[in-house]
Amino acid sequence: MFGLKPKEDEFFKLFVDSSNVLRQGAYLLKDVMDNYIRLEEKMEEISKIEHQADDINDAIIDKLNQTFITPLDREDIYSLATMLDDVVDFQQGIMQRMVLYKAGKPTSGAAELAGLLAECTEEMVLAFALLKNIKGNQHKILDHTHKIGALESQGDNIYRREVALLFETCPDPIEIIKWKEILEYMENALDHCESIGDLLRGVVMKYA
Repeated sequence: MFGLKPKEDEFFKLFVDSSNVLRQGAYLLKDVMDNYIRLEEKMEEISKIEHQADDINDAIIDKLNQTFITPLDREDIYSLATMLDDVVDFQQGIMQRMVLYKAGKPTSGAAELAGLLAECTEEMVLAFALLKNIKGNQHKILDHTHKIGALESQGDNIYRREVALLFETCPDPIEIIKWKEILEYMENALDHCESIGDLLRGVVMKYA
């Protein structure tokens, strides 16, 4: 009557939209790493995806400011929204550095990291699709978050291996600097995915 009843579906729908945009960016990055062609064109695509992610994040924050009673803790909604957006920013940052630094063809390890990031986003899409019914889906959500954690651990190992390989095999210190920074951005994107999974686990513990 007084507009205090939350329209819960809208928050959950926006989270699903955000995770889908994140997945779209991850697969674009994977394509860049697997098939190093049309990089400038794909830079335009990732910029559009990043704008979409910003728009969805803004919509979540606006709705949060306008809603008296929320389906999840306000802090959790805010953190999930901003972290999803942050991962897309990392995706854009990776591709920007590849273009600006003229980094050249990615290594197989960089492609592996991009593949893991794409897998993480698949798990996130599935987890956020289940979030509307936390009690009924708690075990499935937790399963997806555990898979994200396992993928991030694989990414840590690949990242360390690739950095070590750079110092071992690359004679040009400038090239080392370029690729070390790109690899760090890829690891940061995976770390953020794990943080989202951790936060989702916390939400399940609160509400299931």
